[in-house]
Amino acid sequence: MRTGGVPPSTESKEESTVSKPSPAGPARVVLITGLSGAGKSTAAKCFEDLGYYCVDNLPLPLLRPFLEDPAHHLPDVRRIAVVTDVRSPGVADALPGFLDDLDRSKVEPVLLFLDTSDEILVRRYSETRRRHPLAGEEPVIEGIRQERRILEGLRGSADRVIDTTELTIHEIRAELIRDFGDERAGLVVTLVTFGFKRGIPYGTDMLFDVRFLRNPYFEPGLRELPGTDPKVVEFLETQSDFEEVADKLGDLLEDLLPRFREENRSYLTVAIGCTGGRHRSVATGERLTRALRASGWDVQLQHRDVAR
Repeated sequence: MRTGGVPPSTESKEESTVSKPSPAGPARVVLITGLSGAGKSTAAKCFEDLGYYCVDNLPLPLLRPFLEDPAHHLPDVRRIAVVTDVRSPGVADALPGFLDDLDRSKVEPVLLFLDTSDEILVRRYSETRRRHPLAGEEPVIEGIRQERRILEGLRGSADRVIDTTELTIHEIRAELIRDFGDERAGLVVTLVTFGFKRGIPYGTDMLFDVRFLRNPYFEPGLRELPGTDPKVVEFLETQSDFEEVADKLGDLLEDLLPRFREENRSYLTVAIGCTGGRHRSVATGERLTRALRASGWDVQLQHRDVAR
């Protein structure tokens, strides 16, 4: 997870308030807070998977200028997640009023609060053997109770409260993806074309064999051309099987990808193989990639054996 502080702005507050808003609109900033042990680290990792730039535990003097104008510090970033909690002194009291005063033309803040029962928190600290930040030499339950009192007002100001008492890590991710992701966010699909004679690609999740298609390798003038060449594509398109199979594979993936995403998969590798990995699988992979990208999926295409 990308973490780190933001250097204090050299501009005065008066100068920063008169700067022009970004033409791309306000940056969306999700402030992740809540009880220690309630799942803030899990949430931050999920937001990073969703494409957010993640910052952990900025102290209040740095958090203020950062939130007042995120584009000044991160000009090309439109989605940001910031973890802030009792480790930053004064943040619980100051944050609600500070968020109310933000310029909505520059930042769209969302306050996310993660809560959990005392019993579960005690169990988690016992299992991890970590110290509670407020417990000191007292039992961990005393630190939990003190933190709950400190954060009571912050919880009441939250835009979204998630109680993780009964949730697994995967269920926490599902909640966050539903609320803060988009329909296809969080799943990167990699299509890998290959030749069976050189083995199946490592890490393949789903495999399709297109060796039943007529092989351009045996056609005069096509043997040395890759499957991306228009002449090879034209030859394959003369076969009714090529377009029909490619379209059906596309329909199948369109149906399956949302199901993998619902299971909070971040990556899915789909391998498409022919004998040498130079013609049929390459052309099929190109066609599938165009179709999936047109539908909005994040698809990476790799031709493993096309140059061999």
